[in-house]
Amino acid sequence: MVERHVLGISGGKDSAALAVYMRQHRPELEIDYFFTDTGKELPEVYEFLGRLEGFLGRTILRLNPDRDFDFWLREYHHFLPSPQTRWCTRQLKIKPFEEWVRPFLKAGDIVHSYVAIRSDEDYREGYVSGQENLRIHLPFRTAGIDKAGVGEILEAAGVGLPDYYRWRSRSGCTFCFYQQKIEWARLLDEHPMAFAEAQRYEKSALDHGSPFSWSQGESLDELAKPERLQQIRADHNKRVARLMARRPVNALVEDAQIDLDEIYGQGKLCVTCHK
Repeated sequence: MVERHVLGISGGKDSAALAVYMRQHRPELEIDYFFTDTGKELPEVYEFLGRLEGFLGRTILRLNPDRDFDFWLREYHHFLPSPQTRWCTRQLKIKPFEEWVRPFLKAGDIVHSYVAIRSDEDYREGYVSGQENLRIHLPFRTAGIDKAGVGEILEAAGVGLPDYYRWRSRSGCTFCFYQQKIEWARLLDEHPMAFAEAQRYEKSALDHGSPFSWSQGESLDELAKPERLQQIRADHNKRVARLMARRPVNALVEDAQIDLDEIYGQGKLCVTCHK
């Protein structure tokens, strides 16, 4: 019987910090780090993965789904994924992982999977496999490491944060439907071609009768109008001002460093994609 150790990297700070933590605290473990690549990730994610590989001294295995987003979009009759369906997570993230570990489990190996759920996330649970020999571990919860601790781990290791945190709260596909309005506006600023691609997907989906647009209550064409962008940015600035008025003054903290979760509340997220 073989015991294997695996750790999924999403491109976000929590899973990256867990990889650093395990490298520092459990160096005797031969951990296979993996990233399920949808092909629709932010460019900053790939840069960050390279930086993380440099620290770990190991290659992060890319698990590419057999069929890409375009294939599954056709299979789902051009209906966009949404918080209600989340077929993107199931087909492009979870399924490739399950197919990768299936031969190990079938051979009777014990697979230990380490998941980056923090100690301040009692409401979250890891992947439930139903397989007795696939064992899920939550090291951050066990060690009492919270959101602030994650940042400290990455900074102390010299890895730092992914560059997209300048303008976006989480990793995931460029057109993730969990984005706030301001993040869509910033995607247009930072990666206009990715925004245009999301518009094309949305227009095709709406033409095929999809009940969902990427952003709740409006299409990206509507969101991208100058007057609407101005309104979104003005609303965001008001939220930032209200938050800053409530917070103790700290000259070391710039506006750009404010966590979007502080502004908009801890929104819904996909643990598989965003951790």
